[in-house]
Amino acid sequence: MSALAPTFTPEPDVAVFRTRADEVYAQLKRDISEFKLVPGDRFTENEISERLGVSRTPVRQALFRLQQEGFVEVLFRSGWRVLPFDFDQFEQFYDLRMILETTAVHRLCETDRHVDRGMLDALAGIWLVPAAQRSSDTVQVGLWDEDFHCALVAAAGNAEMARVHRDVTDRIRIIRRLDFTKQPRIDATYDEHAKILKAVRANRGDQAAMLLRAHIETSQAEVRKITLHQVHLARRSGQVSSR
Repeated sequence: MSALAPTFTPEPDVAVFRTRADEVYAQLKRDISEFKLVPGDRFTENEISERLGVSRTPVRQALFRLQQEGFVEVLFRSGWRVLPFDFDQFEQFYDLRMILETTAVHRLCETDRHVDRGMLDALAGIWLVPAAQRSSDTVQVGLWDEDFHCALVAAAGNAEMARVHRDVTDRIRIIRRLDFTKQPRIDATYDEHAKILKAVRANRGDQAAMLLRAHIETSQAEVRKITLHQVHLARRSGQVSSR
């Protein structure tokens, strides 16, 4: 498929200065979301320093930042550990996501509002395609799925809603990636996204919100079934690759 998913950046016109600690933080976060580091894994600052070729200071700064965000914890005299999944917190994130996204599609269907139609057209180029043109790449579809939901909120024109939604998306990325390991889930995602987009383009806000709510509830139900065994299988099989 040649269509490309839209890219979302908070401030596209502002150059962002990244420190070494920022780079270590980003790498470790990728390692967690791509299951190179999984819940329960233990490691030391020296091991990370040697692997990334940096001093311990930026590693420590990055780890404290990840600790504040609930990804890792420090162990007394024995390094660090990736925290287990907090399913109660994931439930809360999904509830918040539901509110943000259903509100966004209602706004997208209000004809007196300024919305980004170009962003919606880009989504249509990915999801409203014949079955023969659908991607079977589980990693790619997972990335497109994330961008689909971010685009719906961003296109509605409320920058603060979009910022909060990106934060929520970032926190649940690790478990959402486990949802795209089987072809039936890919097929269902294409079908459900297509129906949502068609409802939005027809300005049927209630229908779009109903479809979106059902779509998110299905993903939420799949999350409840996730086990640590699945996470280790994902790591061993290499089903999740770099973004």
